[in-house]
Formats: sequence, C-alpha cells, structure tokens
Amino acid sequence: MKKLKHIAVVVLAALMLLGLAGCGSADDGTVNLTFQIWDVAQRDGMQAMCDAYTEQHPDVHIEVQVTSWDEYWTKLEAAAMANKMPDIFWMHTNEILKYADNGKLADCSDIVDTEHFSEISLSNASGSDGKLYGVPKDKDTVGLVYNKEMFDAAGVSYPDETWTWDDLVEASQKIYDATGLYGYMAYGDDQLGYWNFVYQAGGSILTEDKTRANFTDPATRKGMEFYIGLQDNAWCPTQTYFAETAPGTAFFSEKGAMFLEGNWNILSELQNYPEMVGKWDVAVLPACPDPVSGDGRATISNGLSYATSATNKHLDIVKDVLKFFGSEEGQRIQGESGAAIPAYEGLEDTWVGVFEEYPINVECFIDMFDYCVQSVNNAARPEWKTEVTEILLKIYTGDLTLDEGLAQMQTAVDEASAEYYEEEAA
Repeated sequence: MKKLKHIAVVVLAALMLLGLAGCGSADDGTVNLTFQIWDVAQRDGMQAMCDAYTEQHPDVHIEVQVTSWDEYWTKLEAAAMANKMPDIFWMHTNEILKYADNGKLADCSDIVDTEHFSEISLSNASGSDGKLYGVPKDKDTVGLVYNKEMFDAAGVSYPDETWTWDDLVEASQKIYDATGLYGYMAYGDDQLGYWNFVYQAGGSILTEDKTRANFTDPATRKGMEFYIGLQDNAWCPTQTYFAETAPGTAFFSEKGAMFLEGNWNILSELQNYPEMVGKWDVAVLPACPDPVSGDGRATISNGLSYATSATNKHLDIVKDVLKFFGSEEGQRIQGESGAAIPAYEGLEDTWVGVFEEYPINVECFIDMFDYCVQSVNNAARPEWKTEVTEILLKIYTGDLTLDEGLAQMQTAVDEASAEYYEEEAA
C-alpha cells in the first residue's frame, strides 16, 4: 500500500508468534479481543476500563498487551500489511494519517459524541478526509518542571504565570552562579522543546492548511533563534550532553534546575523518584515578552485515540467497546486511574484528583488548555521529521547558520509534503 513499507516475512512470522493479531472466539462463545498499547505505566488504567466493559458484557474478554514504542510501530505496520492488526490499539497523531489514508482504520464517526470533545481532540483522531478514524482517548499540555531547592539556594522566586523568557534566562543564570548547576535545560526536541517557543512568538511550524512549512516566517525564526541560542549559555547543556543524558534524567539526578515535561509523565516520575517528592514542582510555560503576534502564550497539546482495523471480523463488538472507552464512564475510569487527562471535556479533575497526596501543582497543566496549540502534524510528517531533526542538530553544532538551517528545514518539509499531496491528488 502507498506510504506503508513492505515488511519481511520473518517479521510477520514473529508478529504472529507473539500473538499481536486479533484473537477471535473461544469454544464457549466468548469473544477474545486484544488491546495493544506502548506505555506500561498506563496498563492498569486501560485494564480497569476493559474490566468495567466486560463486567457489563461477560461474553467479551479483552487482553491488554504492552510493548515498547519502537517495537509497537514495527509490529503494527507488519500487522497492517498482513491484515492481522490487534482488535484495539492506540493510535498516535504521528501515524494516524498514514493508516487512515491507506484504508487500514475503521471509521468511528458513528460512535463518537463529538459535543464532548475539543476541536483539537477530534482533529487528533481524524484522517485527511475529516472522518474520525479513532475515538479520542486523552489530551495533554507541556509544563515547566523546576527544582525548588535550587531556586531557594539562588534566592530566586519560583516560576509562575507572570514569567516570560527573560525570567527563564535570568533565573537560569542566577542558579548557575549560586550552585554551579545547570539552569533551564533546552533539549533540542520538538513537542517538549522549540515548538512551544515558536508558537509563543507568534510563529508556526506549518502553514494553516498544513501543506507547507513556515520556518522562514519572522515569528517562527524569532522563536527558533531564542531557543537554539539558549545553548550558548554556560548554564545550558549542549545537545552532545543530551545525546547521552535525557533532560529528565539530568533533572532527577539534580544536575539541572528546569526542563519541559508533558503531563503524561508526571505521575510515574513522582512514583519513580520518591526521594525527590517535595523538592520539585511544575508551572505554566513562560510567555514570549514581545511576540510578533498574539499574547505570547502557547503550549503544545497532543492526544491519542483508540482505533481498530477496518477489516476486524468482530467490528461491531469492537466498536461497542470503543464507544464505551469514549463515554463519560470510560473516560472517568481512565482519569481516576491517573493514566492520562481524559479527552472528554469536563473530566479533567478526575486526573488532577490522583495527585492529592503529592505536593505538586498539576492544575497548571489544565490551566494551559486555554491557550494550547495542536501538536504539529501533516500526512507527510513521517517523511520529513527525521530530516528536520538532523538539520536542527547541524544548526546547534554550527555546521549551518540559523538562516541556512531554517531554509533547509523549509525545503525538507515542503518537498515531502508536495510529494504526498500530489500523490493523493493523482
């Protein structure tokens, strides 16, 4: 199929041996369904939803299977080529257009009550034709995580909604001067890095119709220049450092004072670093003090969806399960499990309530939905993402000037997008 690679027979054989395809019916009439996810931290939450459904439908059994992120997509693509996809699986915005546009996903438009989901959540579950090829699962924002003890040592007030980029820089310098430790760790990531700053400056990564890049726009350049330029300070690690040490690892090893983090990781970080509880907190992202347009505030917001194959032999049953997953009851269970912020509007507090025992301000993630921006994506993103990342690293190393790099990023996205959309038109 167009845009789906041909997978070797040996991979398909391994896929079948691992039982990642839909299971079918047992001799006693029970319908056995597989549910594939990539995050072990959310297994219990997903199982709780499945148990709630099967309690009402005892003739259905759902097995939650967890695999790693990279392995997940290799196996899912192999399964798609063999028409043996899991019965239920998570779909990411990075990949949904590829699968939906190639007819691999079932149309879920008839089982989603759209009035309960934001435009961003619905867009995250949609194909290029505007139909829903998944049921919105969750939504997220990006916040500024900071070490309170390092701020105290430097005599710096904690970040809050009044902070701008200038405060971020000033605090980082004071913390470095007082402690010798890193300030803000500006990792060269997109969703957890420069994308946020680009939109705060009033720019964008893609044009409004998503068919071209917008890297050469003055506002986009402003955000990129600021973010990349942070590495020129002694208080910011280089990208060579990050190649060996993730910013989160550095933060929880108490090597640096700040980094950007998505709400989806906060609970596991509290659980995995109990000795750090009370030492750190999270705040809304600092605003651009002088944006080219807008009010200077933005945070990237993404969200997963639940999906199934267009050729699933138990499609009616599976779609009933997905309808439950997208219902108020199903989404409430997900939120109360701490798995993720429900995509269902009005249930955000179910997720916030999970953190009552912790001294942490997770409400800031909810506050930022007021000015969140949909995560960057178009149908050609799998083709240009790696190249754009490679060009970004060349800017960081000085192999390219900022303007040379932005021009090359523009070309990379435009060429990949033009090729995809030209094929679609043909």
